Amino acid sequence: MVSIEKGKSLGHYPRGCTFSESDWDAIAPFWFPVAFSKDITDSPVAVALLDQRLVIWRTSQGVSAANDLCLHRGVPMSMGHIKNDQLICKYHGFHYDASGACTLIPANPQANIPARLCLKTYPVREAYGLVWTTLTGDGSDANLPQLPEWDSPDYQPILPDSLDINAAVGRQMEGFLDVAHFAWVHHEAFASRDNPEVPPYTVTPMAHGLRAEYLSTVSNFPKALQHRAPDNFQWLRVFDVFLPFAAILRVHFPEGGRLCILNAPSPVSARKTRLFSPLCRNFDQDQPLEPVYEFNRQIFTEDQEIVEAQYPEDLPLDLRTEYHIEADKTSIAYRKGLAKLGLSKVYTA
Repeated sequence: MVSIEKGKSLGHYPRGCTFSESDWDAIAPFWFPVAFSKDITDSPVAVALLDQRLVIWRTSQGVSAANDLCLHRGVPMSMGHIKNDQLICKYHGFHYDASGACTLIPANPQANIPARLCLKTYPVREAYGLVWTTLTGDGSDANLPQLPEWDSPDYQPILPDSLDINAAVGRQMEGFLDVAHFAWVHHEAFASRDNPEVPPYTVTPMAHGLRAEYLSTVSNFPKALQHRAPDNFQWLRVFDVFLPFAAILRVHFPEGGRLCILNAPSPVSARKTRLFSPLCRNFDQDQPLEPVYEFNRQIFTEDQEIVEAQYPEDLPLDLRTEYHIEADKTSIAYRKGLAKLGLSKVYTA
């Protein structure tokens, strides 16, 4: 787990940063997904993370990430193109290699290029069909969410579309972890308003954050398929939270079925979140995937309506700000975990 000493400033914040400096410092060391691997091909792609504008591009050496800015005259490098493993600026043709170093100035091809003429680059990982980067981390895999099932031959990897949410990342994360809303928000998808009770469940601190194990009779099959579960089947849902903003839900289906969902929201800014949700399963692998994509869209758009309407917009880490019930055990532990990372009591406000 990465933590930043309160009050310690790392400086060099993005222009127009919507986070407080202390919150940005606490979040920036962690890995976040910024794009689908399949979308990074033969053209540079513009993305944003924590208000920092980035360009992502692929060469024979792999995927690179850098500030989306040519150091010559301030044109976004994402407007350029790639040729012979070089990222080429659209304005004056400055060439940059995979490490960000400038290799050619076409107007002065014999120029001695100084070392400082180099794009600011960031560590990159490709995992679960996504491109991940960290703005101030050391590049180790220590804080990358671990989903070993994704690469298992027993599981089918599935990559739904991303979803752009006009809400704070903390609110989205807490909504994903909440089990008391099933009957009220997802009653058309899989739950029932006739079954709103949340049985007692356990929350355990973990090195990566926390784990919640929740057992109930709430089916995880879509309404049209709920006949496939035995009557009164006990559904086990295990949430593994990787602080600050990632969680894996493992749902135990009948007959040994497992569904693993990685909730990986990427904080574009303090109030804008791009949600990636790779999932994998060890059952129904001969079935068409479109119903899976549609069910995933339905669940997350139902949640989107709620989190975009919540007020205050930011997730309050002062537990006195909102009223809590017994069913909120995961939420309370999650908020305490964010506070220990050094995030402010009214996070990002």
